[in-house]
Amino acid sequence: MQVVVPPSGTDAAARFYGDVVGLERIERPETLGGVGAWFRAGSQELHVSEYEDFAPAPKAHPAFELAGAELDVLAERLAATGAEVRWDERLPGARRFYSFDPAGNRVEFLTRA
Repeated sequence: MQVVVPPSGTDAAARFYGDVVGLERIERPETLGGVGAWFRAGSQELHVSEYEDFAPAPKAHPAFELAGAELDVLAERLAATGAEVRWDERLPGARRFYSFDPAGNRVEFLTRA
């Protein structure tokens, strides 16, 4: 999965995905050039890259599945930082909410029954 952020947006994104969401930050190979940050989410990776012609992704988004109790804890942690937590009950068999990273990219968090 990849999300893009504006130039100089990597530090804010790294704090959001690492410190607030709780993803494990992993080493980004220097051979790739550019600026960004990588994270591990279970068996998946999230790559954050700076992009000169950045526009936030208000619809397309990564989705992270969590255990039930973790979902509520994360929602509280996000709200405490001032991030929007928008619950959505339209997916049968799941509890989920959307939030937005500091660059305005939508991110989904869910748990399945």
